Amino acid sequence: MAAPRLAHNVFFKLKDASPAKVQELVEACKKYLNVQPGIVFFAAGALCAELDRPVNDRDWHVGLHLVFMDKAAHDAYQDDATHNTFIDEQKGNWAGVRVFDSLV
Repeated sequence: MAAPRLAHNVFFKLKDASPAKVQELVEACKKYLNVQPGIVFFAAGALCAELDRPVNDRDWHVGLHLVFMDKAAHDAYQDDATHNTFIDEQKGNWAGVRVFDSLV
């Protein structure tokens, strides 16, 4: 049986959640967070406004979804220079960040 993949899901709540700032963060995710080795799936996007059911958690603005080959690839990503550049450039507009990691 193959080793499980690691899913890394990050949900950003922004201080300035204007459409321009939401798009800026999505574009920064695309620029900096899909270039590391070991990524098998990448997606980033804004909250889907049309889905507003009682079970939907809507306390965020941008979602980042990555699946890594394994935990080692995830760990290398965390220390990658482009990941750190992303954080340095974007963290000033973050009101909150929630991370959900799971084996898939």
